[in-house]
Amino acid sequence: MGNSFCILCGCIDQASVGVIERWGRFEKLAEPGLHFFNPIAGQFLAGVLSTRLNSLEVKIETKTKDNVFVQMLCSIQYRVIRQNADDAFYELQNPREQIQAYVFDVVRAVVPRMNLDELFEQKGEVAKHVLEELAKVMGEYGYSIEHILMVDIIPDPAVRKAMNEINAAQRLQLASVYKGEAEKILQVKKAEAEAESKYLGGVGVARQRQAITDGLRENILNFSNKVEGTSAKEVMDLIMVTQYFDTIRDLGNQSKNTTVFIPHGPGHVRDITEQLRNGLMEAASANLEGK
Repeated sequence: MGNSFCILCGCIDQASVGVIERWGRFEKLAEPGLHFFNPIAGQFLAGVLSTRLNSLEVKIETKTKDNVFVQMLCSIQYRVIRQNADDAFYELQNPREQIQAYVFDVVRAVVPRMNLDELFEQKGEVAKHVLEELAKVMGEYGYSIEHILMVDIIPDPAVRKAMNEINAAQRLQLASVYKGEAEKILQVKKAEAEAESKYLGGVGVARQRQAITDGLRENILNFSNKVEGTSAKEVMDLIMVTQYFDTIRDLGNQSKNTTVFIPHGPGHVRDITEQLRNGLMEAASANLEGK
């Protein structure tokens, strides 16, 4: 850009625009295609500008409101405005340096008003401020700012390490809370299950005893009706003795049982029967008194 040469003709490429001068003064813009010049009349092609989209990477170091130094990587995409290519050709010697200077100025004016967390959350707002300022300024020089992207925000390594440690501590704390809640729920459910199991076990024992009582009563009635002259006490004694021998048989059949010493003999059987009968009678008496 800015080179002057005198030739009879010139070809302007697509996505480019030529600047034609006459005797060193701007005359017109040349669109893509073949153009003829009159060097005798002082007409020549002063230069060619590309209208393609250009990208500029700018790295800015600044400080946030909470005194954290950060580096921001900003990508600016711009192009020459075809209709104003003469301004872009004559007004700016180095447009990249000009754009970079304005980016530095805007970013260092906006970022110090934000905390580090706000900067990460609102980096789009920073890009918006830069775009508005650059579009207003660079438009006067024949340049259009298409996009501005805040590519990366890099805090100081010590700050990044501290942030990672804080984040890890918070996650561990949250995990501990969840673990405690899970254990609490597990204990509650376990207690509820044990209570339900005991309740159902009690119901089962009660039904078993009721069935045994019903069976004994039915047996006593049947035996008394079929065998004349027998009393309910004699039938009960017979059933008790039968159950006693069944218990001894079951103990002998189970191989894993240790040795069990129990009194055995006709007198002892009678004593056991008396004890069972007395226990049942005392329980019945206690129930009547309680009512």
